Amino acid sequence: MNFLKRRFSSGDLQGELRDEDFIPPVAPRKGPSPSAPSSPSKTASAPGIGRGFFSANKPTYNRDRCKTLLVIDDCHTDWSKYFRGKKIFGDWDIRVEQAEFSEINLAAYTDSGCMVDIQVNRNGTKVVRSFKPDFLLVRQHVRDAHEDWRNLLLGFQYGGVPSINALHSQYQFLDKPWVFAHLIMIQKRLGKEMFPLIEQAYYPNHKEMLITPKFPVVVKIGHAHSGLGKVRLGSHYDFQDIAGVVAVTSCYSTTEPYIDSKYDLHIQKIGNKYKAFMRKSISGNWKANTGSAMLEQIAMNERFKTWADECAEMFGGLDMVAVEAIQGKDGKEYIIEVNGSSMTLLGETQEEDRRHIAELVLGKMQIYCRPTPTMSKTSSTGGLMHYAMNGSQGPTPQMPPQQQQMQQNQQMSQIQGNNPQGNPANARGPGMMPIGGQGQMGSSPMPVPQVGRNQSMDEEDTMKNLRKTFAGIFGDM
Repeated sequence: MNFLKRRFSSGDLQGELRDEDFIPPVAPRKGPSPSAPSSPSKTASAPGIGRGFFSANKPTYNRDRCKTLLVIDDCHTDWSKYFRGKKIFGDWDIRVEQAEFSEINLAAYTDSGCMVDIQVNRNGTKVVRSFKPDFLLVRQHVRDAHEDWRNLLLGFQYGGVPSINALHSQYQFLDKPWVFAHLIMIQKRLGKEMFPLIEQAYYPNHKEMLITPKFPVVVKIGHAHSGLGKVRLGSHYDFQDIAGVVAVTSCYSTTEPYIDSKYDLHIQKIGNKYKAFMRKSISGNWKANTGSAMLEQIAMNERFKTWADECAEMFGGLDMVAVEAIQGKDGKEYIIEVNGSSMTLLGETQEEDRRHIAELVLGKMQIYCRPTPTMSKTSSTGGLMHYAMNGSQGPTPQMPPQQQQMQQNQQMSQIQGNNPQGNPANARGPGMMPIGGQGQMGSSPMPVPQVGRNQSMDEEDTMKNLRKTFAGIFGDM
């Protein structure tokens, strides 16, 4: 790959492309995203477009002490700014990489985890990156009306990448009838009054669409998403027509009664932060989530909180969840669906919500991304080698209990060597506390045991064996 180490002209990638930054080309594809149109766009003045993709300047993180966060979202929201300057484990930085599903390729291995390749175009600049993510934040729908990215989801799970929400729960959201089936379980447990789920019928294929429902009715074909794949029908003739459409799609379908609504309800929970919104269409569309709509944040109440809490327990627990409901003109409420970490953020509090998400991610990374303890040449390994080859001369910082026991054995051997008669009252070894003093491991007095000649010989043999063992591991010094 040495031929890649060259500088590009101003019309191409700026800076030096490293071997590890090269990946095969990927054809980018676009799809809908939960990011709201009012999400802040990154200005062109900031280097690297603020996503951790590429910058000709030096990185703002310590390469040797950082954890990589991969955010899957569109380019309307710059997630790197919410983690800039944040630390985990005291002094570890957060390296943020951001891309859409369509810009990602990956490979996962049983022994080395998941490696991600991304190729994106930002303001006419082609950016190529390859890295190993330590944590994942998914803000895009894994499956929508156009795309199904479960192959990437499987790769992240295969590589053991921790995520918000958990990858296991995101896999459960790949089919809306599966999610609705779990909502039915909640309703059976709490009752229809406490958890007012809308009535629904499920058809695995068009052949079962024989019983005419009560009209008007809403038919959802397949994994209906963001207003797509949903049709309102007013007669059994229309129902027969739509059954013919379902026949050529080879999809399942669901039907539910059409509710003449006053407004939609959106109840969200991010960690332990709750919010509720009212959304009313002003464009005349019966789908309040399409076209123009009036949005207003409303007060949370215990009823809404119960809905969010109960849904957050699904699939082993959801860190982020949004409950969608309808307030009918009949005065009743109807829960229609639930979304996970890809939920849409609404209203003027989107910035606050993103900060809450960032705090949630940092807290999870503190738990799931702890650095693996390693023995460096200058500390643990060096101390063991020095101890094995030279006895107890020189410190061995931050020794585990086994090393401390080894040091105590060696010290007792030195005591015996300096005191052949085995009189502990006259024994003083390097670094030893006087009798009646406090030992290294606690505040209680450390009694000096009676040491005999045979025990001293055994300890000397032990030290020889230890030296041979470390010599075999690290080689002859």
